Amino acid sequence: MIRNAVFVATKELKYVIRQKETLLWVFIMPIVFFYFIGTITSGFGPSSSAPSSIAIQSDESSGFLTEELIRRLQEQEYNVVAADTVDFLRYARRLTVPPAFTDSVVQGVQTDLLLANESSGLAGDYHGIRVQRAVYTMLADLAVVSAMDGEPNQASFAALRAMPRTLTLEVKPAGKRQHIPSGFEQAIPGIMVMFMLMVMATSGAVLLVIERRQGLLRRLAYTPISRLSVVVGKWGGKWMVGIIQIAFAMLAGTILFKMDWGPNLGTVIAVMLVYGALMAAIGLVLGSLARTEGQAIGIGVIAANLLAALGGCWWPIEITPIWMQQLQLFVPTGWAMDALHKLISFGAGPSSVAPHLIGMSLGTILLIWAGARLFRYQ
Repeated sequence: MIRNAVFVATKELKYVIRQKETLLWVFIMPIVFFYFIGTITSGFGPSSSAPSSIAIQSDESSGFLTEELIRRLQEQEYNVVAADTVDFLRYARRLTVPPAFTDSVVQGVQTDLLLANESSGLAGDYHGIRVQRAVYTMLADLAVVSAMDGEPNQASFAALRAMPRTLTLEVKPAGKRQHIPSGFEQAIPGIMVMFMLMVMATSGAVLLVIERRQGLLRRLAYTPISRLSVVVGKWGGKWMVGIIQIAFAMLAGTILFKMDWGPNLGTVIAVMLVYGALMAAIGLVLGSLARTEGQAIGIGVIAANLLAALGGCWWPIEITPIWMQQLQLFVPTGWAMDALHKLISFGAGPSSVAPHLIGMSLGTILLIWAGARLFRYQ
C-alpha cells in the first residue's frame, strides 16, 4: 500500500510541478508579495531593536546646547552622527541646528530646529516623538537652571544632573518583553501561510476535478492500486509540492530579505510542514467536492483570501481588536501564524506550539479520512 501511494504521489508531483500556474504561484508571486506586503507593513513600527541613526548638522557657533541636545538624543537610543553637508543627505533622519543656537535660546529668541524624517506612517510619528522629547527635556532643564538664578552653561547643566532627584520614575516590563512583528518579519511568514492555502485549494483541487472529468481517475480504478493508496498518494503529491514551496520561500526570505527565523528554526520548519500537510488535505477534500474547475478555483481563492485576513497573514493580528485575535485561533491560518509569531517574534520555546502542532496534525488526519470517504473516480 505504501509503495503504491508513493508511486501515485511521485507522479502527481511531477505533473503538478511542470504546470506554468504552479511555477508562477510557487516561485515568483511569493517574492513579489514578500516585497509588497513587507514594505507596507514596515510602517506598523520599528522592525529592529538596533539603534536608529540621526545626523546632526551644526556649526561652531551653535554652542553648548547642541551638545546637550545630542546627549538627550542618545538617551532616546539614537546613534547620533555629526555629518558634513555631503554626507548629511544620506541619512533618513536629519536634524539641522541653526547658527548661534545657544545664544538665541538663552536670550529667549524663537529658534527653529529642522527635522527631516523620511520614515512614513507610525514609524515616522515614532521618530518625531523621540526627537521632540529630547528637545523638550533640554528646554525643561534650561528653565530649571534659569529659575535657580544660575547662568546657563555646561557647568550649570552638569550640576543639575548631579543633584539628587526628589521624584523618580522606575519603568520595568510587566512580563516578558514582546514586540509586534512588522515589515518582512510579518510579511514572509504571512505570505507563506496564505500561498500554501491558495496553491493547495486551487491547483491542488482543480487537478482532481480535471483528472475525474478526463477519465484519468477511472483508469486508476482498473489498476491493482487500492482506493486508500490512491487517496494517500494524491494527498502526498500535494504535500510534496507544499514542501518545495516552503523550502523555496524560506530560502528566498533568508537570502533576499534577510529574514531572521529566530532561535528555534527546526520548530518553525516543523510547524510549516504540518501546516502544509493540513493544506494538502484541504485540497484533497475540495477536489472531491467540487464539480467543475470553476467551483474549485472560486472556492479556493475566496477561502484563501478570507482565511488569510482572519488568520493574520496580511497584518499583525496583535494590532487588531481582541475579538479578532480570538477569532484567529478558530481558523487554520491562525493556528500557523500564532505558532510562527510565538517562535519568531516572541522568542517562545518549542513547547509553546505543541497545541498548534497537535491540532493541525489531528485536522490533517480527519480531513484525509473525509477525503477518502468523499473521493470519487468519476
